[in-house]
Amino acid sequence: MTAERAGEKIAVEVKSFISNSAISEFHKALGQFINYKTVLSQKAPERELYLAVPKTTYEDFFKLELIQLVIKNQDIKLIIYHPEWETIGR
Repeated sequence: MTAERAGEKIAVEVKSFISNSAISEFHKALGQFINYKTVLSQKAPERELYLAVPKTTYEDFFKLELIQLVIKNQDIKLIIYHPEWETIGR
């Protein structure tokens, strides 16, 4: 998904994390994120890539020390969304 607001161009990879294994879902999302970021750097370098994750996944899993370290090292920008309320935050 892509969007533009006030001159800011972004691309968003939305993940639901519905599997029983959050770490497996994270590994899959991380690999896809790296691939998309690589392609965007060549095809649309003006776009900033974000990973969108559900609020509950963020609170229960993304706050773990290892996950925070990976997010920081890979420079992953997050968007946290609430599926039932259809709202987002950064």
